[in-house]
Amino acid sequence: MFLELTEDNLQQYVADNNKVMVQYAASWCGNCRIMKPKFKKLAAENEDVTFLIVDAEKLPGSRKLANVDNLPTFAAFEGGALVDQVQTNKAEVLNELFDKIRS
Repeated sequence: MFLELTEDNLQQYVADNNKVMVQYAASWCGNCRIMKPKFKKLAAENEDVTFLIVDAEKLPGSRKLANVDNLPTFAAFEGGALVDQVQTNKAEVLNELFDKIRS
């Protein structure tokens, strides 16, 4: 599943889905726009994992779940808990993060 959140309800998705990947982004962030297609491609290749995009400025509660202080930040959740997060504009670093929850 791939979804861009419009409400500050990331915690519910993390609780309801075993494996969740999140891209924290903002409309003004150039690196976020560069990484979005790479994130979407990873989502298309891994339909058993929930992939979400969170606007870090509009959804501050969701931002707190991964202690986001820079963009783009990617976070991996498994079993309702944060496994790890990275701030990157490199696809290989995103893939390394995903490997931590890949089955």
